[in-house]
Amino acid sequence: MLVIVLESAPPRLRGRLALWLLEIHAGVYVGDYSVKVRDMIWDTVLTGLDEGNAVMAWSTNTEAGFDFVTAGPNRRAPWEKDGVKLVSFFPEPQYREMEPGL
Repeated sequence: MLVIVLESAPPRLRGRLALWLLEIHAGVYVGDYSVKVRDMIWDTVLTGLDEGNAVMAWSTNTEAGFDFVTAGPNRRAPWEKDGVKLVSFFPEPQYREMEPGL
């Protein structure tokens, strides 16, 4: 299973994703593809995202049962601690002095 969520993405990117994935809610796309196709879709997201935000999650053989990546100027970023992937929240932009995980 593959899930992509877009925020503030250009309509051309949303239209492009609709070619491969089913848009089950505004900005929420689902499908089931191989790693190669998933990587190609994510490259398309990165290329067309502009100032928007995106997260992609997929099922995999980990303790949590899934993995994910993020892109864009959002305040959340994945980071790994002791083999477990967590989400770090950046401070507000004017206070961004620390890196995630510190």
